[in-house]
Amino acid sequence: MNQKFICIHGHFYQPPRENAWLEEIEIQESASPYHDWNERITHECYGPNGVSRILNDDQKIVDIVNNYAKISFNFGPTLLSWLEAKHPLVYQSILDADKMSLVQFNGHGSAMAQVYNHIIMPLASKRDKETQVKWGIFDFEKRFMRKPEGMWLAEAAVDVETLEVLAENKIKFTVLAPQQAAQYRKMGSEEWTVGADTRLPYRAFLPSGKTIDVFFYDGQRSQDVAFGGILNDGKKFANNLLDGFDEHADFPQLVNIATDGETYGHHHKNGDMALAYCLSYIEENNLARITNYSEYLSICPPSHEIEIVENSSWSCAHGIERWRSNCGCNTGGLAHWNQEWRVGLRKGLDWLRDEFAKVYEKEMKRYDTDIWRLRNEYIKVLFNRSPNKIGWFIDTHFDQELTAGEITHIIRMLEMQKQSMYMFTSCGWFFNDISGIETIQILQYANRGIQLVSDETNIELEDQFRKILATSTSNILEFGSACDIYDKHVATKRLSLTQVGMHYAVSSVFSDDPSIVNILNYDCTPEVFERYRAGIQTLAFGTTRVKSRVTLSEKRFSYVILYLGNHHLLGSTSDTLFEQPFQELTEKLKAAFESSNLSLVIDMIRENFSKTSFSFFDLFKDEQIKLLQEVIDSNVAMAMYSYDKINDRVYSLINVMHSGNLQIPQIFKKNLETVVLQKMENLFANNTMLVSIKTLKAQITEISKWEIKVPSSKFEFLASRKIATLIHNLNTHDDPKKVLDNIYNTLSKLSIINIHPQINELQDAIFQLITNNNLEPQLKQSALKLAEFINFDIEALKQIHNITA
Repeated sequence: MNQKFICIHGHFYQPPRENAWLEEIEIQESASPYHDWNERITHECYGPNGVSRILNDDQKIVDIVNNYAKISFNFGPTLLSWLEAKHPLVYQSILDADKMSLVQFNGHGSAMAQVYNHIIMPLASKRDKETQVKWGIFDFEKRFMRKPEGMWLAEAAVDVETLEVLAENKIKFTVLAPQQAAQYRKMGSEEWTVGADTRLPYRAFLPSGKTIDVFFYDGQRSQDVAFGGILNDGKKFANNLLDGFDEHADFPQLVNIATDGETYGHHHKNGDMALAYCLSYIEENNLARITNYSEYLSICPPSHEIEIVENSSWSCAHGIERWRSNCGCNTGGLAHWNQEWRVGLRKGLDWLRDEFAKVYEKEMKRYDTDIWRLRNEYIKVLFNRSPNKIGWFIDTHFDQELTAGEITHIIRMLEMQKQSMYMFTSCGWFFNDISGIETIQILQYANRGIQLVSDETNIELEDQFRKILATSTSNILEFGSACDIYDKHVATKRLSLTQVGMHYAVSSVFSDDPSIVNILNYDCTPEVFERYRAGIQTLAFGTTRVKSRVTLSEKRFSYVILYLGNHHLLGSTSDTLFEQPFQELTEKLKAAFESSNLSLVIDMIRENFSKTSFSFFDLFKDEQIKLLQEVIDSNVAMAMYSYDKINDRVYSLINVMHSGNLQIPQIFKKNLETVVLQKMENLFANNTMLVSIKTLKAQITEISKWEIKVPSSKFEFLASRKIATLIHNLNTHDDPKKVLDNIYNTLSKLSIINIHPQINELQDAIFQLITNNNLEPQLKQSALKLAEFINFDIEALKQIHNITA
């Protein structure tokens, strides 16, 4: 038996970033050019690790592998939920990897579970610990279709009570940092040794009589990967791991490292490729056996016991102080900054958690005697929030007949408890200032919980919460206290059903069919809708019903909206104006609008909807961008029509001047450049049709002739998006060979003007095609031709995968 084992663990995690009311991520400018940080990191890390390239010395692709299948990993449940909805192929690559690892590692999957939304467990109450573990296990079992053997703790933060909860829920092992080991000894021995030998697994004997196994990762080698530049070279990475073995040891050794999974691609560009090469190099040269933690335990069960350092973590030298005090641990900031703000934030949220618990107990005991078990069971709704699942949950857990209002009340109380969990997500304390997006995010969850309590019980918690927040001060003077930040950036985000109705009203102005318009996690059912246009101006009014898919709350309202063009709009809603009075008012509004008496329309709106008026600036940021884009697109279309006509009239003139080396008027040349580049852009705008190679060739000829400067990043993005669309439609296209040839011709033509689109998705798809020996020969030939063009080493691939040409 090979006595050398290597295990690489990746902790893949992002905090929940969804708006607490919409359950969708709003645009995050700091993640530019991506919509938000989840999108950016998926592009840089989560996606690439599922399809990582192994290159030869000529930097050509010799294989594409799923890194997740060869390492130990955990994904945060809230991140997996987002990936499932937004990037199903990436999500599936993670699930597939675990299935592959079961085969490779003798029935032991590489995926580990994680405490649900990454709270610092030693700072949590016992029942919150239990919910985090139970929610994490349920989510894992539903996704990976097996029971987890190990569980990752947020920030590896641990205390004995946490280990007890893990053991109680049949978790076999967890992974900690070396500094979290207090002392160890061989089982049966009396003598303890300080610390831990990270090459050994350990067993912790708990006060309850239960046990749990613990691994301690190699701290130095983990640091080398995260911060030491090891990922610049896959072979160097492999040798660094191999150097962790003691050649004179007479026992099986496990060199194991653990880092944030985002290290492999997000923190270090192409880190996924270094990881892929490292694993391949070790395996091909039989230098050690690649394993995961659970397989290793089955081969080499612990012979030593361990005592942990109570209240410790992997990222704070002071234990767990990073999440409650000014311990000095941070990620940067100015020299005079401090983190005293953490104290008030922790105090405020702890107080709020306890108040939420009091409300929950009081309100729910009339329905159920075991209300905390009920909260643990609520994960079944969170995992699949469908009407049928909510109905099943209510029928299963409540014997009495419940009214619709009572069901909504119960769901809202459980949602309040979800917010009570989410507001302790660890990232809120991790960084440098209370004004950071992560802290604002957890305060938003707190605000949502406060709103639910207020709406359901008339108990007001916000004033006292604000007072506690006022004791924490931002390092940025103009931001003031945490209370000021809360008031400006959090309280203003609070939504009501009426505000959702406002957004529906705006959408109805521009939608072809308002009956199918929904606002994120709210269903909007129109009862009355009328819309009238006069040039660029639009008047719309109607009655609709808004219902939350989350809490089942619903509200009927009427609305009127006047759109004046560009970003100018005026709208109002009412939840009291219906039937005859509303009909009489809208008849007057219609008459005034059709006679172009806009001042009268505005006066009537303000008079009858005085309390709930809104404008462009009240819309969600994404809705603002959507509205502006519609306006921009229509104006661009009109402008391009004029530019094109001018170019047609003067083209022969400037052509003569060009031939005679005469100076062309700048305004004509600029107009020509605009027309050519817009036609290029239009080539990639259609989501279904192939790229017109004839038109592309013509525009490239014009670009070369007139020496037009092409914005490469813009066209690389547009072409990348177009090629990705063609690839996605490849299997449903009547002639897939034609699609591949079109992509080949597009890429080869674009290379003439030094435009090189992002081709990762294309490479992934082509790899699947050329390794499929059942592919129709002509299609295979087109795929191989394209593969060679996009940097595959065809001969190496043929040998590795037994490809027949």
